Amino acid sequence: MADTGAARPTIYPTLLYEDAQAAIKLLTEAFGFKADAVYTGEDDIVAHAELSYGNGVVMLGSKGRAGVFAETMRNAGPVGIYVVVEDVDAHHRKAASHGVEILMPPTDQDYGSRDYMARDAEGNVWSFGTYAPAGRTPAGGAG
Repeated sequence: MADTGAARPTIYPTLLYEDAQAAIKLLTEAFGFKADAVYTGEDDIVAHAELSYGNGVVMLGSKGRAGVFAETMRNAGPVGIYVVVEDVDAHHRKAASHGVEILMPPTDQDYGSRDYMARDAEGNVWSFGTYAPAGRTPAGGAG
């Protein structure tokens, strides 16, 4: 595996939303992501957005746009994304205070992690916890 540097991710989950503006609001206000770039077109359609947490980045946009990716993802189902956070309980409290649907409260796992799961308004499942795969250091973030 090539060394890409600690601060630059090499994998970028990419999601499309019916209401990308609402998704950006939820991800930033309830989950603590930072909106690094948001490019909009007519009618506030999100052409492309980049939201960061620690050294990870999620890209997203609005459904219904033209192009190979948008057309291929048009009927895609929800996805699951795992985000490493330093304080699971505080992160959970913040998300819950914003009315996020909590699927699993903070729970200690047999493999040593503490996790919780939430669902966004369009069905994507977001897991937040302390687990980082072997050989990786947790990025942390604005928990």
